Amino acid sequence: MTHDPHHTPLDLHAACCGHDGVDHAKRQTLDTLAQGGLAAALATILGGLPSPVRAQDDDVVRIGYLPITDATPLLVAHAKGFYADEGLEAEKPTLIRGWSPLIEGFAAGKFNLVHFLKPIPVWMRYNNDFPVKVMAWAHTNGSALVVGRHTDITDFAGLGGKQVAVPFWYSMHNIVLQYALRAAGIKAVIKAQGEPLAPDECNLQVLPPPEMPPALAARKIDAYIVAEPFNALGEMMAGARMLRFTGDIWKNHPCCVVCMNEQVTTAKPEWTQAVMNAVVRGSIYASQNKEEVAALLSKDGMGYLPAPAPVVKRAMTLYDDNPDYIESGAIKNEAEFKNGRIDFQPWPYPSATRMIVEAMNDTVVSGDTTFLDGLDPQFVADDLVNYSFVKSALEKYPEWKNDPSVNFGDPYEREEVLKL
Repeated sequence: MTHDPHHTPLDLHAACCGHDGVDHAKRQTLDTLAQGGLAAALATILGGLPSPVRAQDDDVVRIGYLPITDATPLLVAHAKGFYADEGLEAEKPTLIRGWSPLIEGFAAGKFNLVHFLKPIPVWMRYNNDFPVKVMAWAHTNGSALVVGRHTDITDFAGLGGKQVAVPFWYSMHNIVLQYALRAAGIKAVIKAQGEPLAPDECNLQVLPPPEMPPALAARKIDAYIVAEPFNALGEMMAGARMLRFTGDIWKNHPCCVVCMNEQVTTAKPEWTQAVMNAVVRGSIYASQNKEEVAALLSKDGMGYLPAPAPVVKRAMTLYDDNPDYIESGAIKNEAEFKNGRIDFQPWPYPSATRMIVEAMNDTVVSGDTTFLDGLDPQFVADDLVNYSFVKSALEKYPEWKNDPSVNFGDPYEREEVLKL
């Protein structure tokens, strides 16, 4: 779809977030994230917080989520009554407009079931000693890099001399982007936006996902890499052009993971198992019914996501059946990878955790990275992730194996594949 000049930045923001601005307190937090990195923000949020007061004593499922498709299994489990089927009472999920307040709500015990970008629990557990556990993957794939209509960018080499937004320094998005930039001979740098760039430098900045399409439309940035539905929204409302899907570079990569408090999982194993059973059922249903789920979650359905149904449908379903993506090179490896634009399988492959920890050390970020020093990838894979509850749920509901992102052969082990 071509750019509609009647879509203003505020229109785009409202389509993403359901409101027409970011309040001052949230803006300050987002500025902290952008300037000092995730580490500084989390240190402020988590510093001195006690262990959750409510979490161990409250049997009500309290979900916090961002308005992105990464949250789909948690939301579908609520919409379709899967928590109730497991004998659980679940409040309507609470939409949170940024990672910082979601982290704070989880740390304070307001939420006992959330989704986080994979590096967030790494930081919480190993820098702040917070007892977070990764319980499952929320999805696979589901992110992309889009470029502005005002640019002539056709490949990663074309990002030299350009401004690119990422959602967080410690994110799969930043890891994959910099992997591709290095292969193209482009250096990732972090400079003030007005500073001059060499032809082989790509300047990175952190923007909250809802701000990315308006910033691109206003030509404040040249490209952004983020989770859906913001790529689809950029295509449909900001004139963005798809450069490359991340799932076409890193086969069936994780992005957001399902997290709980370790103290809760230890104190209430039966409750925890029931929650994970419902989440796995949500994942299976989403995998098997993407078009229906897109309409269900959209603002035109049950309103879990503030984006309109056509945007969410595109974000979940439009992939290799679009010849433009094949011709432009946005998809190059589908014949080998056989994935979708977004897929849903819950098993947290240890190999991916190890690779993320290794890659975090090689990724240019802003802020203090000392928490990564000496952090052993195998230790993190063994210690950060609880495999038992999700595996029991997967054995109870074997239909999960039908998702295209499940490894062929042994469904519980795989080797990571990156290919440009």
